[in-house]
Amino acid sequence: MRHVLPRLLLALSLFGPLPAWAADEADGASVRTVIERQLDAFARDDAAGAYAHAAPVIREAFPTDGVFMSMVRRGYPPVYRARRHSFADLRELPGGGLEQSVRIEDEAGEDWLAVYTMEKQPDGTWQISGCRLERVASQAA
Repeated sequence: MRHVLPRLLLALSLFGPLPAWAADEADGASVRTVIERQLDAFARDDAAGAYAHAAPVIREAFPTDGVFMSMVRRGYPPVYRARRHSFADLRELPGGGLEQSVRIEDEAGEDWLAVYTMEKQPDGTWQISGCRLERVASQAA
């Protein structure tokens, strides 16, 4: 038993991070891809394409792509017509979901933080289960 710990430490030092770390990176990349695709669909007014990335909880609340798109136009104009965006923090949520922060510049040049909640589906894909917008205070003095 006393020889197990040194061997484990040696294995970790030789082989680097455990495989779970790689899975986290893969999940982060998948989450960013889903958000990118939805933002691209909004830019093209592709309701079906944008709706395809909505998790079941969103589909229950907004039962058609048209109803969903109308809600986004009215309630999330910075997301609907983002001029620019960049990804910020990704964090794990209790219960297994992820939260991805995205910096957005809207059509008027205003800065926002869109915080997406992501839900992993039974098939292993990620879908968007929510988004909250926060206006970013101006940096001008």
